[in-house]
Amino acid sequence: MQRKERIDKLVGEHASRLSERLQAHRASLFPPNAAKALRKFTSGEVADLLGVKDAYLRKLHLDGRGPSPEVSTGGRRLYSPSDILALRHHLEAGAKTPGTYLPGRREGDHLQSIAVINFKGGSGKTTTSAHLAQRLALKGYRVLAIDLDPQASLSALHGFQPEFDLLDGGTLYDAIRYEDPKPLTDIIQKTYFPNLDLVPGNLDLMEFEHDTPRALMNRDGTLFFTRIDTVLAQVEGDYDVCVIDCPPQLGFLTMSALSAATAVLVTVHPQMLDVMSMCQFLLMTSNLLEVVADAGGDMTYDWMRYLITRYEPGDGPQNQMVSFMRGMFGDHVLNHPVLKSTAISDAGITKQTLYEVERSQFTRTTYDRAMESLNASNDEIEALIQAAWGR
Repeated sequence: MQRKERIDKLVGEHASRLSERLQAHRASLFPPNAAKALRKFTSGEVADLLGVKDAYLRKLHLDGRGPSPEVSTGGRRLYSPSDILALRHHLEAGAKTPGTYLPGRREGDHLQSIAVINFKGGSGKTTTSAHLAQRLALKGYRVLAIDLDPQASLSALHGFQPEFDLLDGGTLYDAIRYEDPKPLTDIIQKTYFPNLDLVPGNLDLMEFEHDTPRALMNRDGTLFFTRIDTVLAQVEGDYDVCVIDCPPQLGFLTMSALSAATAVLVTVHPQMLDVMSMCQFLLMTSNLLEVVADAGGDMTYDWMRYLITRYEPGDGPQNQMVSFMRGMFGDHVLNHPVLKSTAISDAGITKQTLYEVERSQFTRTTYDRAMESLNASNDEIEALIQAAWGR
């Protein structure tokens, strides 16, 4: 007779072994007490980010204006992320048009809070959130990224290992819990990207899903869907954009995030099963948010868009699905899809985004193709942000 295994013991054993292996993997990538650091950028990359010519950056350097880049033995000029930000401030001071080099909020502009959502795993939600937040930070926006997913992949990409680094809390749950909440400023972490701060996530976030039904039963007078919006108001003046990586489920966390958001980005993998799942997600979202709206929640948004992710142009069924979505939703589908790329997935193995890795680590055409795709979609979202500010 076959011997049966106790599932609790088996799962516990597997979790322990996996945790040890992940800790060893992390130590090999980042030694104890080491912090992730961002690479330096070539003058060509910096010129592209600033929207100027490389020759102009060279002239600034020769004239002794702005930060001094590192010059390699081959004569290449390399700029640190802090150098890029300093260049932005230097150029903005002499710009004829305000916001040319520091394109963030001006007086009267509201914080743009973008909820990145999908019901189904594998749609590229966290990858999209990370690259969007980092691209905006590199372009001069003050960005707050919130990891609202208990799986905490966005946190891991930015150097936080939740099971080791957040043993005593430190997630958004600490700020939105019903009893003894902490100020959001106590939870926000600096990242190695200038202009990009992070609220990490871990399994503690699930406590909000458990606490909210009790709070509703006790009628404590607190509306669950206002809690994220309320804590964001504490730091509203410190940021231009907030990117919220929502969990892949339509629970109280997601509904609270949607109530706090000024914009919604739905990631979609163009396969039939994924689109069918998205259909169910949209139906459920509509029904639940209608209830929230009836209870006084603000369900107005500056924009909502669908972003096609992991797109393979040579895949016939995918092209049919993209055409179907464009025919169905029109301008609500972003013009630029994010291509499926080994460069993006390979960077993720070392807990990095494409903006962090060196071009030399990949075949140039593979890297350039992936980077062009990411930049095009992220810059399209940036244009929506600017339009929401009336620019």
